[in-house]
Amino acid sequence: MLREFKEFAMRGGVVELAVALVIGVAFGKIVASFVTDILMPPIGLLLGNVDFSNLFVSLSGQAYPTLAAAKAAGAATINYGLFLQTVVDFVIVAFAIFMIVRQLNRMKRPAAPAVLATQPCRFCLSPIALKASRCPHCTSELLEVAA
Repeated sequence: MLREFKEFAMRGGVVELAVALVIGVAFGKIVASFVTDILMPPIGLLLGNVDFSNLFVSLSGQAYPTLAAAKAAGAATINYGLFLQTVVDFVIVAFAIFMIVRQLNRMKRPAAPAVLATQPCRFCLSPIALKASRCPHCTSELLEVAA
């Protein structure tokens, strides 16, 4: 059983998936840091010194100066500022993945054109098999039979 597990784990697809997962997690951390530390502060400044990490609604009805103070008091909160940051994270990651998949699709070779298995009848223009000697629609005898 251990040998079977080793064979399973060493298959190319499993190893590639593990590598992709590790790179994806690291990329997610980079994007999260970019959004939290670089992108959102200027947006907050443009919107009138808004700190998105402290945008919340206290469900207890009491007012708290920061999210940390509300958490320390044990208040239930709806953290919509953190949610907005997470949405921006997702949009950036989704766009990056879209661009990568788009480039990969461009690099793929175009599919070979499908070989036609039929030809039009000379008399009624209905599709007939290449090797047919008579049209099944108009029953005309075909002079040239494709080999």
